[in-house]
Amino acid sequence: MGKVIVINPELCTGCRICELVCSAEHQGAFIPSLSRITVVRLDKGLNFPILCLQCQDPPCAAACPQGAIFRDDSKELVLVNEKACIGCKYCIYCCPFGGMGLNFFERKIIKCDLCKGEAKCVKACPTGALEFLEITKEVIQRRKEGISRVAKLLREA
Repeated sequence: MGKVIVINPELCTGCRICELVCSAEHQGAFIPSLSRITVVRLDKGLNFPILCLQCQDPPCAAACPQGAIFRDDSKELVLVNEKACIGCKYCIYCCPFGGMGLNFFERKIIKCDLCKGEAKCVKACPTGALEFLEITKEVIQRRKEGISRVAKLLREA
Protein backbone atom coordinates (compact mmCIF):
# COMPACT_ATOMS: atom_id res chain seq x y z
CA MET A 1 0.00 0.00 0.00
CA GLY A 2 0.98 3.62 -0.49
CA LYS A 3 1.02 6.64 1.72
CA VAL A 4 -1.20 9.71 2.05
CA ILE A 5 -0.86 13.15 3.53
CA VAL A 6 -3.12 13.72 6.51
CA ILE A 7 -4.00 17.31 7.40
CA ASN A 8 -4.36 18.42 11.03
CA PRO A 9 -5.88 21.85 10.38
CA GLU A 10 -5.86 22.96 14.01
CA LEU A 11 -2.06 22.75 14.02
CA CYS A 12 -1.45 24.93 10.96
CA THR A 13 -0.01 28.33 11.90
CA GLY A 14 0.05 29.69 8.35
CA CYS A 15 3.84 29.85 8.19
CA ARG A 16 3.72 28.65 4.55
CA ILE A 17 7.02 26.79 4.84
CA CYS A 18 5.33 23.89 3.07
CA GLU A 19 4.67 26.10 0.03
CA LEU A 20 8.29 27.26 -0.14
CA VAL A 21 9.69 23.75 0.20
CA CYS A 22 7.29 22.45 -2.45
CA SER A 23 8.12 25.14 -5.00
CA ALA A 24 11.83 24.69 -4.35
CA GLU A 25 11.51 20.93 -4.84
CA HIS A 26 9.49 21.14 -8.06
CA GLN A 27 10.63 24.45 -9.59
CA GLY A 28 14.09 24.92 -8.11
CA ALA A 29 13.05 28.30 -6.69
CA PHE A 30 10.96 29.78 -3.88
CA ILE A 31 7.81 30.67 -5.83
CA PRO A 32 4.76 29.92 -3.64
CA SER A 33 2.36 30.42 -6.56
CA LEU A 34 3.99 27.36 -8.17
CA SER A 35 3.64 25.21 -5.08
CA ARG A 36 1.50 22.09 -5.18
CA ILE A 37 0.23 22.89 -1.70
CA THR A 38 -1.53 26.12 -0.74
CA VAL A 39 -2.11 27.48 2.73
CA VAL A 40 -5.45 29.22 2.97
CA ARG A 41 -5.69 32.00 5.54
CA LEU A 42 -9.12 33.10 6.72
CA ASP A 43 -10.14 35.89 9.02
CA LYS A 44 -10.13 34.93 12.69
CA GLY A 45 -6.59 33.56 12.29
CA LEU A 46 -7.65 30.27 10.73
CA ASN A 47 -5.10 28.62 8.43
CA PHE A 48 -5.10 25.27 6.69
CA PRO A 49 -3.20 23.61 3.87
CA ILE A 50 -4.93 22.45 0.69
CA LEU A 51 -3.48 19.90 -1.69
CA CYS A 52 -4.52 17.08 -4.01
CA LEU A 53 -6.12 14.25 -2.06
CA GLN A 54 -5.23 11.64 -4.71
CA CYS A 55 -8.89 10.66 -5.14
CA GLN A 56 -9.80 7.07 -5.88
CA ASP A 57 -12.15 8.23 -8.67
CA PRO A 58 -10.71 11.67 -9.51
CA PRO A 59 -13.17 14.19 -10.97
CA CYS A 60 -10.21 16.08 -12.44
CA ALA A 61 -9.35 13.09 -14.62
CA ALA A 62 -12.96 12.75 -15.77
CA ALA A 63 -13.01 16.46 -16.72
CA CYS A 64 -9.76 16.45 -18.70
CA PRO A 65 -10.56 16.57 -22.44
CA GLN A 66 -7.05 15.37 -23.32
CA GLY A 67 -6.86 12.43 -20.91
CA ALA A 68 -3.77 14.08 -19.42
CA ILE A 69 -4.81 13.29 -15.83
CA PHE A 70 -4.88 9.69 -14.70
CA ARG A 71 -4.74 7.56 -11.58
CA ASP A 72 -1.77 5.25 -11.08
CA ASP A 73 -3.19 2.69 -8.66
CA SER A 74 0.19 1.04 -8.18
CA LYS A 75 1.48 4.28 -6.64
CA GLU A 76 -1.84 5.48 -5.15
CA LEU A 77 -1.36 8.74 -7.09
CA VAL A 78 -3.26 10.93 -9.49
CA LEU A 79 -0.74 12.16 -12.05
CA VAL A 80 -0.60 14.68 -14.91
CA ASN A 81 0.96 13.91 -18.28
CA GLU A 82 2.44 17.35 -18.93
CA LYS A 83 2.96 16.65 -22.64
CA ALA A 84 -0.76 15.97 -23.09
CA CYS A 85 -1.97 18.84 -20.86
CA ILE A 86 -3.26 21.85 -22.78
CA GLY A 87 -3.80 24.02 -19.67
CA CYS A 88 -7.57 24.33 -20.17
CA LYS A 89 -8.15 24.38 -16.38
CA TYR A 90 -11.24 22.14 -16.46
CA CYS A 91 -9.62 20.03 -13.75
CA ILE A 92 -9.14 23.11 -11.55
CA TYR A 93 -12.81 24.02 -11.88
CA CYS A 94 -14.11 20.57 -11.00
CA CYS A 95 -11.78 19.64 -8.10
CA PRO A 96 -13.95 19.86 -4.98
CA PHE A 97 -10.88 20.23 -2.75
CA GLY A 98 -8.91 22.93 -4.61
CA GLY A 99 -6.04 20.52 -5.13
CA MET A 100 -5.11 21.53 -8.69
CA GLY A 101 -3.03 24.52 -9.75
CA LEU A 102 -1.68 26.16 -12.87
CA ASN A 103 1.92 26.91 -13.75
CA PHE A 104 1.31 30.29 -15.38
CA PHE A 105 4.72 30.27 -17.04
CA GLU A 106 4.27 26.94 -18.81
CA ARG A 107 0.45 27.00 -18.96
CA LYS A 108 0.32 23.46 -17.56
CA ILE A 109 -1.54 21.97 -14.63
CA ILE A 110 0.42 21.28 -11.46
CA LYS A 111 -0.62 19.13 -8.52
CA CYS A 112 0.86 17.22 -5.63
CA ASP A 113 2.77 14.09 -6.59
CA LEU A 114 3.87 13.39 -2.99
CA CYS A 115 7.43 14.23 -4.08
CA LYS A 116 7.68 10.73 -5.51
CA GLY A 117 7.16 9.22 -2.05
CA GLU A 118 9.10 11.67 0.10
CA ALA A 119 6.51 14.46 0.76
CA LYS A 120 8.99 17.26 1.45
CA CYS A 121 6.23 19.58 2.73
CA VAL A 122 5.51 17.13 5.55
CA LYS A 123 9.16 16.89 6.52
CA ALA A 124 9.39 20.69 6.63
CA CYS A 125 6.17 21.36 8.59
CA PRO A 126 7.30 22.65 12.00
CA THR A 127 3.97 22.06 13.78
CA GLY A 128 2.87 18.62 12.58
CA ALA A 129 -0.08 20.04 10.62
CA LEU A 130 0.90 17.60 7.87
CA GLU A 131 1.63 13.91 8.31
CA PHE A 132 2.71 11.34 5.70
CA LEU A 133 1.28 8.00 6.74
CA GLU A 134 0.87 4.49 5.40
CA ILE A 135 -2.66 3.90 4.16
CA THR A 136 -4.71 1.99 6.71
CA LYS A 137 -8.38 2.10 7.62
CA GLU A 138 -7.52 4.22 10.65
CA VAL A 139 -5.46 6.67 8.60
CA ILE A 140 -8.23 7.01 6.00
CA GLN A 141 -10.67 7.73 8.84
CA ARG A 142 -8.32 10.37 10.32
CA ARG A 143 -7.96 11.92 6.89
CA LYS A 144 -11.74 12.12 6.44
CA GLU A 145 -12.08 13.68 9.88
CA GLY A 146 -9.41 16.28 9.02
CA ILE A 147 -11.23 17.15 5.80
CA SER A 148 -14.50 17.42 7.74
CA ARG A 149 -12.84 19.77 10.25
CA VAL A 150 -11.61 21.96 7.39
CA ALA A 151 -15.14 22.05 5.93
CA LYS A 152 -16.51 23.00 9.36
CA LEU A 153 -13.92 25.78 9.71
CA LEU A 154 -14.97 27.12 6.31
CA ARG A 155 -18.66 27.10 7.23
CA GLU A 156 -17.99 28.91 10.50
CA ALA A 157 -15.66 31.52 8.95
